[in-house]
Amino acid sequence: MGYQHILLAVDDSPIAIAAADQTILLAKALGSKVTIASVVVIDPLTSVSFYKSVPGITDYYMEAKAHAKNILAELGLKFTNLGIETHTKLLSGQSPSEAITKLADELNVDLIVVGSHGRTGFKKAFLGSMAQEILTSSHVPVLVVKHTK
Repeated sequence: MGYQHILLAVDDSPIAIAAADQTILLAKALGSKVTIASVVVIDPLTSVSFYKSVPGITDYYMEAKAHAKNILAELGLKFTNLGIETHTKLLSGQSPSEAITKLADELNVDLIVVGSHGRTGFKKAFLGSMAQEILTSSHVPVLVVKHTK
């Protein structure tokens, strides 16, 4: 079974770069195309219209969105320069894991690659685990990259 289309979920962490490096290795070896996605989180306690009415929050959201666009552009260029067919997607949502699994279904990908910070105990309970949530809800295989080089 080959992985024809890989979905790479990224943020601005070093572990996301490690996940990108693993995705490059897989895509080059298997001739896969790659979609790189990042999710800008909308606070579940507020609505999108709330962001438009409070300047500080609007600025924060816009900065987060611009930062995610830059990460996607940098990674997209890196993949493209290596000869990998690459597309990028900037998503907004209340749950990054739901946004990623929904996109995986929409794109009919064969594999999701995601980094994991390897949090345990209280940190995992408090901060959650996007990788764990994707593993639980995904209908396709998930490669979890846990360590940076």
